[in-house]
Amino acid sequence: MTMEADTSTTGWQLNTRRRWLAESVELLSSMRFAISLLTLISIASVIGTVLKQNEPMSNYVNQFGPFWFEVFGKLDLYAVYSTWWFMAIMGFLVISTSLCLIRNAPKMVRDMRSWRDNVREQSLRNFHYRREWQADAAPEQVVEQAAACITAHGYRSKVVEKDGGTLIAARKGTANKWGYIFAHASIVIICLGGLLDSDLPIRIQQLLYDKTPFAGNGLIAEIPAQHRLGIGNPSFRGNTMIPEGGSSSTAIVPQQDGVLIQDLPFSIRLTRFVIEYYSTGMPRLFASEVTVTDHDSGASFPATIKVNEPLIHRGFAVYQSSFEDGGSQLELQGYAMRGGAYRTFALEGTVGNATELGPDRGGDYTIEWSGFRPFNVENMAQEGQDVRAVNPNQGFNRRLAEGLDRHLGSAAKTVDIREFRNVGPSVQYKLRDRNGQAREYHNYMQPVEVDGAYVFLAGVRESPNEPFRFLRIPADDNDSVEEWMRLRAALLNPALRERAARAYAARALPDARAAADGLRVQLQASALRGLTIFAGDEESAGYVAVSQFLERIPAQEQEKAADIFMKILHGSLWDLWQFARQQDGLPAIAADDRHARFLQLSANAYSDAFFYGSPVYLQLRGFEEIKASVLQVTRSPGKNIVYLGCLLLTIGVFSMFYIRERRLWIWIKPESGGGTQAMMAMSSQRQTLDFEKEFDTLGQQLAQSGRD
Repeated sequence: MTMEADTSTTGWQLNTRRRWLAESVELLSSMRFAISLLTLISIASVIGTVLKQNEPMSNYVNQFGPFWFEVFGKLDLYAVYSTWWFMAIMGFLVISTSLCLIRNAPKMVRDMRSWRDNVREQSLRNFHYRREWQADAAPEQVVEQAAACITAHGYRSKVVEKDGGTLIAARKGTANKWGYIFAHASIVIICLGGLLDSDLPIRIQQLLYDKTPFAGNGLIAEIPAQHRLGIGNPSFRGNTMIPEGGSSSTAIVPQQDGVLIQDLPFSIRLTRFVIEYYSTGMPRLFASEVTVTDHDSGASFPATIKVNEPLIHRGFAVYQSSFEDGGSQLELQGYAMRGGAYRTFALEGTVGNATELGPDRGGDYTIEWSGFRPFNVENMAQEGQDVRAVNPNQGFNRRLAEGLDRHLGSAAKTVDIREFRNVGPSVQYKLRDRNGQAREYHNYMQPVEVDGAYVFLAGVRESPNEPFRFLRIPADDNDSVEEWMRLRAALLNPALRERAARAYAARALPDARAAADGLRVQLQASALRGLTIFAGDEESAGYVAVSQFLERIPAQEQEKAADIFMKILHGSLWDLWQFARQQDGLPAIAADDRHARFLQLSANAYSDAFFYGSPVYLQLRGFEEIKASVLQVTRSPGKNIVYLGCLLLTIGVFSMFYIRERRLWIWIKPESGGGTQAMMAMSSQRQTLDFEKEFDTLGQQLAQSGRD
């Protein structure tokens, strides 16, 4: 990276007999090599900006697929800024720029101090910006007046007697060259600071002291020494999560194949975590009230850590990074979602832990409690809220599709219509089977008003990269899911389906003639068949099963058949609901519009429940929230070095762009017939309009002073 004014791209030419050394130094100190390094750093920075860094490996597998995941992994693109090749590029850039400084800085300093007073009269006549004039005064007086004039314009000058005349050599703005020196020195300083704050110190410890990442499970205090970094580690960046009432004296430093444990010379105890929200539900302020205890002195002091207001202690900086659940205690009610029996059970869980479900509660599954939120602010505007149902299938006839269109769609919020409302607590968990396969669920504790009806939202997704798709379970008269669960179980009970079909046929055709003609028997068979189809099997259920049945009917008769089928289905579902309540010793439900709407929503929810894919539905009943603060602990001695480099870079760029170096020579000699002849020549690296204006002004003033 040359700093000369010419356009040469060659490097430092060493005078040595070792050809390999001369060629290596020339390459490292050349402009072409430095530009190549800067190009590589720019490309790597673009990759590191576009591709999220240091994400869990499973996210990259889901995003790119197994093949490209392996390819990008071989190139270390998931942690570009800490890879060996990126740090090698930074190291070579430091060497190249340093050689450039060593080569050119002394010459620039000498040039700044030089007056360039070795020019001759004929050389000045070759300058483009040149002016000559005659003066009546003596040469000594002209020299004095000229020196005073250029001094008034900010020039420093030197008077030299030579070749029978007097040369005034003047200069202004030579600090411009300090700009080149500072700008190049800043690159070296910033790169050194970046390397010091990078993973390089940790890599050196791994190489020299056999430090290895820890990839297992266990208590932090029991992790062996080869996985721990000492207090003297000069640079690191780690995280620690502390629940309320808990403390920590270590930080977790993530590595590509595990973690390293960084010991701290003090412990942090989280006394209280404070969080405030905007009306939209976004956090407005979160802060940690902590007590810090120094291990050496034993002294303790309170502190508050906020975003952008870190705690600084013994060269360590503790930042407020985020917050998590610290192990909230949950109380839930479980409802069986398989089989024809209405079964419930109580369940308890701790966020961050796992609970065995057991065959007696729904199957051989493990519940991994992954999250809890005490409240959720959502946009509940009618036009803006369209919570997605879990049924992703299409292919119904037009009438069925229009009937279900209200329950399908995107959960995205609109821009113009907003009605933010707290919809209450929610719990998030994964249900994992013995084969390791898992689905993630997100269930709200309280019913939410959607499309004019109150429903319980139960979300499901196959992977973390997908949005949740929500099952809507209608709330009954007691604001619970019990009536829907009772109806769901009744649909899967063949005996209750048969009783309901018989009751519906008798209610629809009460006269004896219909019974005598066999119409009631036919209607009963149709109702039973409709309930059985809607109840479904392992392959399909609900409206999907109905659609598959209707597709076997000739196309010209499908719409009429759909109308008849749905009327019979809804009528027999009402009788099925009554028998389900009667079986549990409950009174009959009043036939009104509200209960008719509930029955319609229940049928929709039953159809979508086939895609919910869970053997149980878990409803949150109570909780004891425990917050946890996520703190980032850093030690970055290179930070101040980088700040110094940025300061030098600012000064250097300002000097290069706003300080113009100008050189001025005035040749004064006596004439044979009396009087004085004077000639001025001027040069600058950048010949701008301001330079030409300054040249004209100086020339006029100097010529005028010689005549006065």
